[in-house]
Amino acid sequence: MAGPSLAWVPDILGEPFEQLTMPLGIEGAQGELVATLVRSIPNALQSLFTPLRDVDVLYVHGWSDYFFQREVAQFWTSRGARFYALDLRRYGRSLRDGMTPGYIDALADYDVDIAAALDAMGQGSPDAASPRRLVLMGHSTGGLILTLWASRHAGRAAALVLNSPWLELQLGAIGRHALAPLVEVRAKWDPRGAQPEVDFGFYTRAQREIGSLPTDPERERWRPDRGFPTAPGWLAAVMDGHRAVAGGLDVGCPAFVLLSARSTPQITWKESMTSTDSVLVVDEIARAATRIGHDVTIARIDGAIHDVFLSRAEPRAAAFSALRRWSAGYIHHS
Repeated sequence: MAGPSLAWVPDILGEPFEQLTMPLGIEGAQGELVATLVRSIPNALQSLFTPLRDVDVLYVHGWSDYFFQREVAQFWTSRGARFYALDLRRYGRSLRDGMTPGYIDALADYDVDIAAALDAMGQGSPDAASPRRLVLMGHSTGGLILTLWASRHAGRAAALVLNSPWLELQLGAIGRHALAPLVEVRAKWDPRGAQPEVDFGFYTRAQREIGSLPTDPERERWRPDRGFPTAPGWLAAVMDGHRAVAGGLDVGCPAFVLLSARSTPQITWKESMTSTDSVLVVDEIARAATRIGHDVTIARIDGAIHDVFLSRAEPRAAAFSALRRWSAGYIHHS
């Protein structure tokens, strides 16, 4: 975990971002596993009278991804919140040479990564009363991971913000039921085996045309055009998460779900992919989102892509405006 010998250093995003490498105390088959926490902390004096001055935000990225969304961090810090983003084990800043990118065979294993982040944030003890509230924010697979985490740690989070969370398989519940037995058999006998390629690079192309593709030096390694290769063990873990959502969860706090208004299937390239979600079936996600708690707000953003905050200017502004209104009602300082 984040002990006294570990230090914050400048991050690749430049000021005001810093990063902390956190050894997880786990020796994987391909080497020691680490997670990396990125932070942006507002000036304490300037944020003294801001509405979210007592809030810590923890952001978790999606599949084949890492944190680079400066504007998301700025949204929170401009309101006084301390912003943190977690690059999970085998992703982004935490990916080491020789490791299988993104591989996991149980999403609950990320509890270790999240615990390390919370410890470094000063949110480590679940029993100690903290003067600061925790807001969780997850995109795509990160949204699924944080939804499951919140349901297992009731009361830890004050709010949950989900940006196109992967709460259901693209084939829907019927397709998931049909596919599950085959995936489970392969996951048992060949968990890291190869699977057919499902990412044809259309989502990356859409971002390139919009102009929202990251330009960091490590982008091609950390966020390849066609995504990381998937494996049966990983897919089985994700589908276990989908099954849990379908059965009904309680994240124990208000939840806000941002989605595009429409989807475009990944069959062939279409210009509509620059204004729709070309990764998930958003109607399926909207239905699944109603099962994660008792206080769920769903906002459908016209013209948004899979990461709504990487969309063109107008839908991106609409997404931030929706988040601003929701946060004013649910998490502003009382």
